Amino acid sequence: MPEYISPGIYIEEGTNQATPIKSVATAIPVFIGYTQKAQLKEAGDLLNVPFRITSVAEYENYFGVADPEKGIEITFENDNNNVIAVGTINQKTSSHYLEYYWLQLFFINGGDACYIISIGNYTNEGIIKLDDLKAGLEIAKKVDEITLLLFPDSVNMEGYKDYYSIYEAAMKQCAELQDRFTIFTVFHTSNDISLWKNDVALLRASLDLDTKYLQYGAAYFPRLYTSIQFNTSDELVKIVSNEAGNLPGTLAELKSVNNSYYNLAIKAVQQIEMRLPASPAVAGVYAQTDDTRGVWKSPANINIDAAIRPEYVLTSQEQEDLNGGESQGKYINVIRTFTGKGPAIIWGARTLAGNDNEWRYISVRRYFNMVGESCKEATEVFVFDPNNINTWNRVKSLIENFLIQQWKAGALMGAKAEDAFFVKIGLGSTMTQNDIDNGIMTVQIGMAVVRPAEFMLLTFSHKMMEGYD
Repeated sequence: MPEYISPGIYIEEGTNQATPIKSVATAIPVFIGYTQKAQLKEAGDLLNVPFRITSVAEYENYFGVADPEKGIEITFENDNNNVIAVGTINQKTSSHYLEYYWLQLFFINGGDACYIISIGNYTNEGIIKLDDLKAGLEIAKKVDEITLLLFPDSVNMEGYKDYYSIYEAAMKQCAELQDRFTIFTVFHTSNDISLWKNDVALLRASLDLDTKYLQYGAAYFPRLYTSIQFNTSDELVKIVSNEAGNLPGTLAELKSVNNSYYNLAIKAVQQIEMRLPASPAVAGVYAQTDDTRGVWKSPANINIDAAIRPEYVLTSQEQEDLNGGESQGKYINVIRTFTGKGPAIIWGARTLAGNDNEWRYISVRRYFNMVGESCKEATEVFVFDPNNINTWNRVKSLIENFLIQQWKAGALMGAKAEDAFFVKIGLGSTMTQNDIDNGIMTVQIGMAVVRPAEFMLLTFSHKMMEGYD
């Protein structure tokens, strides 16, 4: 800034040119659930408050760790005079609070920043209340940066009706705001995985929504066995002896009487495979793919880190059933195992509006979210500017320059920029004189977004041997 010494009137010239459009963040999830604590300075001051973190360590600092598991049991068996320890977890008595574990899976798979909304502390009842989740969802509505909605504890709700109710509400919020997307998994009504087809049918019957909502959600199946470690307490881990001698009832008691067996038990605890939904890992993959390739790249054909295997190994025929077909439409993305590629490959890239030509792909829906939000934020500078051709040209130029960069990056199809997109604005084009009189400026943007090569067809034919001269 120049130095003014002599009294008088000075004129400075500047520009009112809007800054170039920058892409908004595309994979910032919010995890809405129960936490051990919620404290920034005083106990409870982060309850029902959106709080941004970038690591598990930050989460631990403000929200604590997982609820200590009450369902872990270590059985000592005498195998030909060789004592071994085998760990198991009772799914019926295991903790219903999963947010801490979900956070780990998210960050391991490429997640960066996220928001936490703590809707309450752990209780002995372990009841996941629909009203609490809906209250958290309403709070998330106020945070513009959020782009993905997840509810870690929802998989332990008492019934599938409440479970799908919260995800219906989430997709409706996505459709209203047009800047976020919902990820969830098939709800299981029992621990008998052989009944999964019934659970898939319940998903399709329960989500009674129009395509304008279903396009904002993606479902995944099956759950994963992971290498994430349980949070345990020696006092809560039960010890059982199967012809391995007289042993105490808990791991804490075992430590004081037999250190060798205690170490065997600790190793057995660490070897228990934690079963988790794929949702948090998928959110991490979204973030990783957006960062390395772009939001227009389908978040699929990628192995999930920390996944040991899917809970159920699907065949191609079974995946066809999950894809829905013309009569169903509600496509469910599958986690598959492929030899040589990985134990848990995301093998699907569709929204729940699987049969909709415009919005069937996750990447297309999320790309439009990104462009819409980016243009909205950048053009706010023109609010209250004259609604005339000069302003229209500036707005059009700003958006076109942004879309040219998107086309060059590979997000849009077309040999030339004009084939990839169009931007329309003006009297007789997107507005009437009545619109202008009422202060309405309308911009229409069309984009030819790249779509995934979901089905690759290889055609073979015999080439006849040619004769010799």
